[in-house]
Amino acid sequence: MGVFQVGRLSRRAFALAALSTLTSASGAAAARERRFEEMRGVWLATVNNRDWPSTPGLSARRQRTELLAHLDGAVRSRLNTVIFQVRPTADALWPSPYEPWSEYLTGTQGKDPGWDPLGTAVAEAHARGLALHAWFNPYRIANHADPTRLVASHPAREHPEWVVPYGGKLYYNPGLPEVRAFVQDAMLDAVRRYPVDAVHFDDYFYPYPVAGQTFDDDAAYDRHGGGFPNRAAWRRDNIDKLVRETAARVRGIRPAARFGISPFGVWRNSDTDPLGSDTRAGVQTYDDMHADTRTWVREGWIDYIVPQLYWNIGFAVADYAELLGWWAETARGSRTKLYLGEALYKAGDPAQPAAWQDPAELSRHLTRARAFPQVRGHVFFAADEVAVDRIGAMARVVADHYQRPAKPPR
Repeated sequence: MGVFQVGRLSRRAFALAALSTLTSASGAAAARERRFEEMRGVWLATVNNRDWPSTPGLSARRQRTELLAHLDGAVRSRLNTVIFQVRPTADALWPSPYEPWSEYLTGTQGKDPGWDPLGTAVAEAHARGLALHAWFNPYRIANHADPTRLVASHPAREHPEWVVPYGGKLYYNPGLPEVRAFVQDAMLDAVRRYPVDAVHFDDYFYPYPVAGQTFDDDAAYDRHGGGFPNRAAWRRDNIDKLVRETAARVRGIRPAARFGISPFGVWRNSDTDPLGSDTRAGVQTYDDMHADTRTWVREGWIDYIVPQLYWNIGFAVADYAELLGWWAETARGSRTKLYLGEALYKAGDPAQPAAWQDPAELSRHLTRARAFPQVRGHVFFAADEVAVDRIGAMARVVADHYQRPAKPPR
C-alpha cells in the first residue's frame, strides 16, 4: 500500500488494515507451523523379541540400555513417535494386576524383570520430545497351542472356555462379551497408570485365515448371534463393539490420549465390493479379520488409522499408489487422521521384489503422499530396521523429507 493511499485512510481504517495484514501473516505462520506437525513414527515390536529386548533374560540394566538406544535412534532419524508393543500375547510389560509379565523379558512368563519397561519408556520418550503410543494386541494369547505352557495363574487357564486354538496358536474368543470386557480392562490398566499419548491396536482381530482350519466359535455364535443375518455380520459387530467401547473408555480415563489402529492395508478388493480398492489381495480385512476398517474411519470411531501399505509402487496385486489414493479418499471429510504404514523392513531384503533393493523406494512413497492433504504422516516398521538401515532407505527418507524436526500431531 502506497504512502498516498495511507494518508487518505482514517485512523480506524488504517488500524483495521494493519490488523488484517498481521492476521494474514499470523495465519501464514500458523500454516507453516502446522506443516511441521506430522506423524513420523516407528513401531517397536516385542513379540518374539522382534526388536526389543534383543533376547529374553537380559539384565534389567541391559534391557533399559537397549530400550533407550531405540528411543535415541528415533530422535536421530527425526522421528517423533514410538509405538511400543506392551501387550504382545495376553501378557504385560508393566506390573499388571490382570495378566502376567511377558516371557519376552525374562524368558519365563510371569517372572518380574525387576523394573518397569512401560513406565520407563513413557518417561524417557517424553524427555526426548517423543510421543509414546502403547501398542496392544487384543485377542492373541500365545504363538503356540499348548495352554499348559502358560503360567498357572494366566486368565486363559482360569477360563479355558474363553480360548480358541487356531492355526497352531491360542486366541481369546472375540464373540464372548466377558472376553471383550476383560481384554479392555487389561489394556486400559496401562492407560490409567501412565500418561501414554495413545492406545494403539495392530492388524489382529479375528485371526488371519489358515487354509483348511476353522475358527471354532460355534457355541458363542449360538448364544450371542441371534438377530444377525450370518456369522460374518455377527463377527464384524463383535469387533465394532471392541473398537467403539475402547475409544469411549480411553476418552473417559485419559481425555488427552488418542486411539488408533493399524490394519492390513486392503479393506476389500473392488471385484468383491465396488467401494473397494483396485487390488487383488488374498486377504481383505472386512471379510477375513471381520474388521470393517472403512466404517471406523468414515464414522470417526477412531482418532487415527495407519493402514499397512507394505507394497511397492507398481506392485500388481496391491499397488502402493492405488492404495494411497483409496485411503486418502476414504479419510476425506472424516475426523479420523490418516497416517501410512511403511515397510522399511523390506528395504534391502533380497527375498523382496527388485523395487525394494532401491534405497529411494520409500522416499518415493512419501513424495507421492504429499500430494494428498488427508495423509498426515507415516509410521515405519520397524525399530531394528531404523537402527540397521541395510541399504540406506531410512537415511534417504530423512534426507529427502525430514530435514527439520516435526512435532507429533496434536
